[in-house]
Amino acid sequence: MRNSKYVKVIANIGALLAACAWGTSFLCTKVLMLPTESGGGGFTPVEMFVYRFAAAYILLLLLTFKHIRSNNWRDELNFLICGVCSGSLYFITENFALNNTTAGNVSLLASVSPIFTTILVAIIFHTRIKVGEAIGSLIAFAGVVCIIFSHGEGFVIKPKGDLLALSASLSWAIYTIVVKSLIPHYSSLFITRKLFFYGVITALPLLLFQSEPYHLHLLFDISQPKLMLNFLFLVIMCSCCAYLIWNEVMNVLGPVLTNNYLYLQPLVTMIAAYIVLGEVIYLVGYIGCVLIIGGLVLSDKWNPGGGKLKKKIE
Repeated sequence: MRNSKYVKVIANIGALLAACAWGTSFLCTKVLMLPTESGGGGFTPVEMFVYRFAAAYILLLLLTFKHIRSNNWRDELNFLICGVCSGSLYFITENFALNNTTAGNVSLLASVSPIFTTILVAIIFHTRIKVGEAIGSLIAFAGVVCIIFSHGEGFVIKPKGDLLALSASLSWAIYTIVVKSLIPHYSSLFITRKLFFYGVITALPLLLFQSEPYHLHLLFDISQPKLMLNFLFLVIMCSCCAYLIWNEVMNVLGPVLTNNYLYLQPLVTMIAAYIVLGEVIYLVGYIGCVLIIGGLVLSDKWNPGGGKLKKKIE
């Protein structure tokens, strides 16, 4: 029992680190996607995804090159679904949503993923939703709302972009459910490498047919080292390390509690923007911080009548 508590503490720390990496990834991506005349790399959303995850795949392949195929074709199909839902579909749909609605709408609707996950777990595995997890998730979501709109940007319904953002959110929830069946049979290293492979393969057609010129050569421009540094951070920390940790954490905390840590991403982005870019944090932003942290603690600790509930999906 004592050891299991230590494992859970480590898992929570791991989820926190992964969420922090993904939260800061937005700033690195922003640098690489800025127009070249503004000092950026001018990378398109599809380029950003393919280059980043192809590089991450190659790194992981060097560590697991002896084990290439999964145990059976059913698992291989599940890896394909995971690669699309957590990779190409998720990232590219989210980026295209930015072209059809406001950034605030995309950030908010993308944060619905933990709620989708909770509902899917309850439906697919026939379990009751824990009261603490449900209420904590809603409180954390309210905190996300506060942070996203702390700069005064309102929510304006734009159906096309909003539906794309919701699709991205749902795709991540589907990945969470499907990968749960793979975690007991494969290492996190193998799972993560497979996700990257299928994510890149399914996104390649979009890259090959993009109308804009490619910008890969700019990463090797010694006059702009910040481009390569930001890219390496995305590849090593936000892709390889964060996904490896995340898949391992899900095996300990379960899909619902793990996904609740996604609420931390807007909070981390806000703090990173304050430190790096000098952006102001308003009172509503501080309130959002309190709500998110409080919601996460509540999700983990509060379980009234826990003994009467069905066994939690671990």
